[in-house]
Amino acid sequence: MRDLIVQWLTEATSSFWKSSLSIDQFITALQETFHMVFFAMLFGCIWGFIQAIILLVSRPNGILPNRAIYHILNPIVNALRSLPFIILLIAVIPLTKLLVGTSIGTWAAIVPLTIYIGPYMGRLIETSLLEVNEGIVESAQAMGATPLQIIFKFILPEARSSLILNLTTATISLIGATAMAGAVGAGGIGDLAISYGYQRFDTSVVILTVIVLLLLVQIVQTMGDWLAKLR
Repeated sequence: MRDLIVQWLTEATSSFWKSSLSIDQFITALQETFHMVFFAMLFGCIWGFIQAIILLVSRPNGILPNRAIYHILNPIVNALRSLPFIILLIAVIPLTKLLVGTSIGTWAAIVPLTIYIGPYMGRLIETSLLEVNEGIVESAQAMGATPLQIIFKFILPEARSSLILNLTTATISLIGATAMAGAVGAGGIGDLAISYGYQRFDTSVVILTVIVLLLLVQIVQTMGDWLAKLR
């Protein structure tokens, strides 16, 4: 198996320099991928935390129970999460054009990526927050803490490690989604694999992009595991 992997790497590296793909194009594609992941994660985190906190406090046994808010927001989140990304990518084209003026390119991809990752992150964050021992919340309430203090001084700090691990999982999912976004000309590694690998029948370029994506995922997971262990 090891020899086969080495052979693939050797063949891919050799063919890479012989193909019409330049190193500058490869670096640009990497930068586009980082750009999409960074901004989609930024906007998705803001959306996800707001959504998770609202669901947490408004649930029937929450800090500020509100059945109306909970039963309206909960199915909306479920509906958005159930949409396959490739379908969502096409479905929100009118919204994308309205927000960024185009449906092609890196910035255009950030819109559906944010809509895709926001509800997903919200559920992961909500799960992390629900893992906090109820005794901590009860102790905070007994000390007279306000709902905001309970959330930001008790629940979030206690859920820190779980939050980091779940955000790491979301980041990895987002990296995969950015590769799919290449199917509609969003740029990045996925676009490179389709334009140069699939359409030009250059298997080595596909292999290179797969290797790069695997390395990105491994780096993100390793960093997430390390940060989760810090105190």
